[in-house]
Amino acid sequence: MRKLFLAIAVLLLMGSTQIFAAGTKPIQISLFTPVQIFSEDTTIEGLRINLIYGVNANLTGLDYGLVNRIKGNVKGVQWGLVNYVEGNFTGWQASAVNITKGDFVGFQSGWYNYAGKMKGFQLALVNNTGSLEGLQIGLININGAKNPFYILPIVNFNFK
Repeated sequence: MRKLFLAIAVLLLMGSTQIFAAGTKPIQISLFTPVQIFSEDTTIEGLRINLIYGVNANLTGLDYGLVNRIKGNVKGVQWGLVNYVEGNFTGWQASAVNITKGDFVGFQSGWYNYAGKMKGFQLALVNNTGSLEGLQIGLININGAKNPFYILPIVNFNFK
C-alpha cells in the first residue's frame, strides 16, 4: 500500500508540470533551501510544507512549517514559527514572528507582528506597522504613520 501511494504521488508530481503554468506547482516540500522539491523561483498554488526552512517566489494556498519565506506575494494562510514575506500578503499569518514587508490585508497573530502597511487586525505582544487601517491589540502597538496615535499599550486603531 505504501509503495502504491508513493508511486501515485510521484506520478502526480511529474504530471503536474503538464497541468500547471510554467513555474507554478501545486505542492512544495522543503527540508531547507535548496533541499526542496522545486527551486526557490517557483510559485506554489496549493500546499507548501517546510520542515526547517523553505523559500519560494509566490504562494497561493497554505504555507506550513518552521520558517516560511516568500520572496514575492502570498494569498492564503501561513502557519509556522517564523513567517517572512518580502511582498504583499492577503489572508492570515499565525506564528511567533510574522513579518510582511509590503501591504498586508487580513489577520496577523503571534508574539511579534510587522506589516509595511496594515489593513486589518494584528494580535500579539508587540504589533508594528508603517501605516495602520484597522485594529492592533497587544502589550505594545506601534503605528508608524502616527495617525491618530503612534504608540499605545493594549489597543491602537485607525478606521478611515
